[in-house]
Amino acid sequence: MAEAESDKPVARFVTVGPESAGQRIDNFLHSELKGAPKSLVYRILRTGEVRVNKGRAKPDMRIALGDVVRIPPLRLSEELPVRVGAGLESTLRQAVVHEDAHLLIIDKPAGIAVHAGTGVKVGMIEALRVMWPETPALELAHRLDRETSGLLVLAKDRPTLLELHELLRSDDTRGERVKKSYLALVRGSFPDELREVAAPLEKNTLRGGERLVEVRGEGKPSRTLFRVVRRFAEATLVEASPITGRTHQIRVHAAYVGHPIAGDDKYGDAAFDRALRVHGLTRLFLHAARIELPGRRKFEAALPDELARVLEQLETAR
Repeated sequence: MAEAESDKPVARFVTVGPESAGQRIDNFLHSELKGAPKSLVYRILRTGEVRVNKGRAKPDMRIALGDVVRIPPLRLSEELPVRVGAGLESTLRQAVVHEDAHLLIIDKPAGIAVHAGTGVKVGMIEALRVMWPETPALELAHRLDRETSGLLVLAKDRPTLLELHELLRSDDTRGERVKKSYLALVRGSFPDELREVAAPLEKNTLRGGERLVEVRGEGKPSRTLFRVVRRFAEATLVEASPITGRTHQIRVHAAYVGHPIAGDDKYGDAAFDRALRVHGLTRLFLHAARIELPGRRKFEAALPDELARVLEQLETAR
């Protein structure tokens, strides 16, 4: 039977309100197109189907109050509902660190992507929206790489999300901001005196869709604070606190100063990684261990067992 004209999807024109002003267009589309795979959002941006004030929009474009965004006709998750496997649901429910009327904080396991995309049918955010159906506005306040474990903050409503975004954008170490600390195992003896790395970062997308970040003078200002936690014969456990929030920032800054993170297949040292596999390392040794929200609300996530065992092995080998 032919599809009725009234059933065909049509383009939508959305006027940007104050709650969305200043947001990146890709993040705006993720909010507007609930259930859409990340790959679809970037495809319609790449092909020029998304327009802002009749002009093509790049993914990092920021929209302003009163802008008119054309969203092309699409069929989304109403026809193909997201299905969350019992294993994933159990893992995510056990990973809840905190929940209140406005926030959900998860201790994300390594290996789980935060968004659906290429090769990933269901990401963490899609699964959580199914698991928390009473919270349709649930959204990531920030992101973690797929192979990074640890604390991830989600907002349950738009005002909370905007407040968190503003606090996360702040690079004033003395003012109100979200403070995040990661634990990373890096190659060699990290110097005690290297307290801060300030190196501008530029994001590039290479052939095949692989995303890489490089230190370049024309890149965005980026700052990471480092502190030595524990030393081993050939490696150092450090605490890394990003002041800015660039893609792959800690990984690139660590590699830039000659101390790449163990298990990093993009920016790391293959020989170092092979040596650590003897001690049981099978993943990126980067864990979001602590987050502090304004109002002195602190949350912590212990090192996963598989990383703690690596440190025990290194201690024994000394």
